[in-house]
Amino acid sequence: MRFCWWRKKEESEDIMKYLVIGLGNMGAEYDNTRHNVGFDVVDHLAAEKGAKWKNNTLGVLCTVKHKGRTIILLKPSTYMNLSGKAINHWMQKEKIPMDRILVIVDDLNIDFGKVRLRGKGSDGGHNGLKDINQKLSGNYARLRVGIGSDYYKGQQINFVLGKWTAEEKDELQKILEHCSKASLSFCSIGLIHTMSQFNRK
Repeated sequence: MRFCWWRKKEESEDIMKYLVIGLGNMGAEYDNTRHNVGFDVVDHLAAEKGAKWKNNTLGVLCTVKHKGRTIILLKPSTYMNLSGKAINHWMQKEKIPMDRILVIVDDLNIDFGKVRLRGKGSDGGHNGLKDINQKLSGNYARLRVGIGSDYYKGQQINFVLGKWTAEEKDELQKILEHCSKASLSFCSIGLIHTMSQFNRK
């Protein structure tokens, strides 16, 4: 049997390929809002790596390299509630399995400044995660970025879609840096080791 070196190289590259998804909503009115912190994290990571975003099917994407890994960054253009459609499309297109995707999402149930990486879990009332859970079968890693719950009863939507306060903005860059490093760590040393190093208390 003849050895196909190009096929072997292609298989090796697939093994080292990851998909990191930041959840958010497209449109200037959603920029700098708490609900778009997933977009903010992948934007920060792309900027650090000097990558350029390009419009594509169901999202905006760019690719970065890190320690031999190829990491595809995705911002779904489907709006938050249909995020699963975009993720499923790019998982299938790039042949990336569930254990090599990371979803970055805002979380009302976690205090601002805290970050939690988990390998599975419920949607926690988050519509983006709810759609992803419906579209994908199996567990996937999610990086939950705490936005807190400092709002009056009945004001949840306004809070989530509201802009960061001046005090929050001062801390936000540190959080984005922390989450960017955690994302790269997930792709290089795996879920368990990254959880122990980056889950922020």
